[in-house]
Parts: sequence; structure tokens; C-alpha cells
Amino acid sequence: MDWKSFFYGVFSVVLLLLIMISFGTAHIGSKSSGNENFNGNVIDASSSDSATNDQYNDIPEKCRPPAGQDINSWKEHLGHHAETKDCLKYF
Repeated sequence: MDWKSFFYGVFSVVLLLLIMISFGTAHIGSKSSGNENFNGNVIDASSSDSATNDQYNDIPEKCRPPAGQDINSWKEHLGHHAETKDCLKYF
């Protein structure tokens, strides 16, 4: 067996696995199965602190939290911007 071919084969397999892991196609280890409100980049809409569309209809458009957004993190976000600090009075 040619060692150069073997090395390139092993290198190719390792590179392919790293690419698959970086795109989330392959997983090493186990995923958490707890009851967290935060799943990746999406906030669970069933949380009691999450925004609902009907609840914030009387608030100006720029102040309304996005659907499923955690209210505490939305208030923190509003406080960081000068143009939306006045929105905090609605919460």
C-alpha cells in the first residue's frame, strides 16, 4: 500500500467530518434534552415571559417585541439604543 495515498485518504475523511460538523450535519457527543426555554437561536414561544402579538398591539411599531422574543432581553436591547429608550415606558 502506498503511504501517500493512505495519508491523503485519512486526511480527506477527517476534513469531510470537520466540514459536516461545522454545518451541523454530524454531531459529536450528545445533545441536551433538558427543558430549557432557549433552544439554539430561537426562544421557545411557550415561555410565560415571551411576547405575544395581541398583547402589544397598542405599543408603537418600533417598540413592539418580535414574536417569541423574551421580554427581559427585549427591554435590555431597547435600553442600548438612544432612539428606542423611550419605548421602555411601555413595559
